[in-house]
Amino acid sequence: MSDTTIERTEGRSRMVGGLRAQDEGREVVLAGWVHRRRDLGGLLFVDLRDRSGLVQVSLGPDWTDAASLEVGHRVGAEDVVRVRGTVHLRPDEARNPELATGDIEVRAASLEVLNEADTPAIPVYRQPDEELPAEELRLRHRVLDLRRPELRDNLLLRHRLILAARNYLDAQGFVEVETPILTKPTPEGARDFLVPSRVHRGEFFALPQSPQIYKQILMAAGFDRYFQIARCFRDEDMRADRQPEFTQIDVEASFVGPEDIFRWMEGLMTALAAEAPGVEAVAPFERLTWADALEAYGTDRPDTRFGLRLEDVSAPLADLDFGIVRGALDAGGRVRAFVVPGGATLSRKQIEAIETAAKDTGAPGLLWCKRTDEGGSGPLSRFLAEGHYEALGLAPGDLLLAAAGADAVTSPALDAARRAAREAAGVPFEREHAWLWVTEFPVFEPGEDGALTSNHHPFVMPHPDDLDRLESDPLSVRGLAYDLVYNGAELGSGSVRIHRPELQRRVLRLLGLDDEAIDDKFGFLLGALASGAPPHGGVAFGMDRIVMLFARAGSLRDVIAFPKTTAARALFEGAPIPVADGDLRELGLRKEIPADG
Repeated sequence: MSDTTIERTEGRSRMVGGLRAQDEGREVVLAGWVHRRRDLGGLLFVDLRDRSGLVQVSLGPDWTDAASLEVGHRVGAEDVVRVRGTVHLRPDEARNPELATGDIEVRAASLEVLNEADTPAIPVYRQPDEELPAEELRLRHRVLDLRRPELRDNLLLRHRLILAARNYLDAQGFVEVETPILTKPTPEGARDFLVPSRVHRGEFFALPQSPQIYKQILMAAGFDRYFQIARCFRDEDMRADRQPEFTQIDVEASFVGPEDIFRWMEGLMTALAAEAPGVEAVAPFERLTWADALEAYGTDRPDTRFGLRLEDVSAPLADLDFGIVRGALDAGGRVRAFVVPGGATLSRKQIEAIETAAKDTGAPGLLWCKRTDEGGSGPLSRFLAEGHYEALGLAPGDLLLAAAGADAVTSPALDAARRAAREAAGVPFEREHAWLWVTEFPVFEPGEDGALTSNHHPFVMPHPDDLDRLESDPLSVRGLAYDLVYNGAELGSGSVRIHRPELQRRVLRLLGLDDEAIDDKFGFLLGALASGAPPHGGVAFGMDRIVMLFARAGSLRDVIAFPKTTAARALFEGAPIPVADGDLRELGLRKEIPADG
């Protein structure tokens, strides 16, 4: 059933958004909200809104009963009304091509108010150039904010995408299984939300950061292909693209390698893109190893819609009598750079803005020079001879942006500079939709005090070619792990998992856990693997982020019905709140008063 037709009920015969010229003469019963009213004295026009869109309703003495006409003069914005009338074509000069129902109007025989609305705290109807109220105010009055067409359309798109995901995965033989929300705390990289148990005082459940362990157990149980539209929770610091609770498309399959996952998930993204106007996904997607992505773009989630690839320019600059370059090379670092074609036209202020973007990553700054017909300009140009420009591939009119030092510092700086330079110089996109698999992530990364931490999570299968270095050189071990990136945004991560308990134990030991801690935290997983677990792997995609990107929304909060603020507060319902002492005692808890409180 579409969102513009409904089964006839006592309250209405159809929704408003599907009315068209071919409905001329049809009698209809419509219900919805008053979006806007225009009173022309003898005639009244009401824009009636429901989930499916808008339609113009006209009231006049020749076709509307007197009582309804009187009611029409009193209705206000957001009143809930019901209209009985007939569909008529608008005169040619009165048609509205910007409205799907703009060729027709409904002449109301009767109008009744089902509920009068208070004066809206924030407007739902806005002129096209009218600014939105402050976001905090809109979140406090979310019931009104959700009536805006933009948010309505975002949530309808979200519905279609989730439905498309379910239909596609079902057609591929995947089975949806719900995993627990109250689960065991496990170290997955972020803090758990803990839930105290009233029955088992002093003990706690955790809300799941992901269904990772459960879906691996389902593979051991023989469920071959699993998926879930999963709710997940992470108690971490908020960012614009993070929420403490979020939704994943979670997928796992047995007897697979990365190629199987890539093929299925490229099909899934193609199915989702078909539901989003203006989005295109054409398989197969491009691939880059993690090491190559960092080398060419400075990030493991590069935006490949445009060029400006990084190059190692250590060799052509090795003879420079320049302390910054000399010091970086002597310390074992490198000089890496990219060329902005035509970038010599950028002003000093524009270049300083690019430098600021690089410095915001923690780098000390950038080196730069312009090549002009007269020679060069910029701090680096003082040390360059004509041959250097040629070796750097710098043509007249170009700008070179470079960073010297260790890759851990220069990569994020050059990534930020690359994105800022593209915008400043107006570098065109070479394509509109850039899909990319980033593969072969390292299993481990350096933690504090020389400890190892997981790059993705502790269950990633090490690359078979690197297993002999697992203990001797763990930081060099690649994993069968992969991320999907769309237009420079990470949509999700996945991997082939460790399916042998002895190998899983080795990896957990390298992460600093002794056998007692391993058995305490992961004994139930190791037991499942030991029961005869097949090789398996999967992926999880952030549903909220997919909807945000496909809808071209400015924030995750614009695609979630009731989001939290950046301070992790729910302003509409006023959560979180203090809990009474008696309720805490029932859970075996008590408040701890801070020393300075």
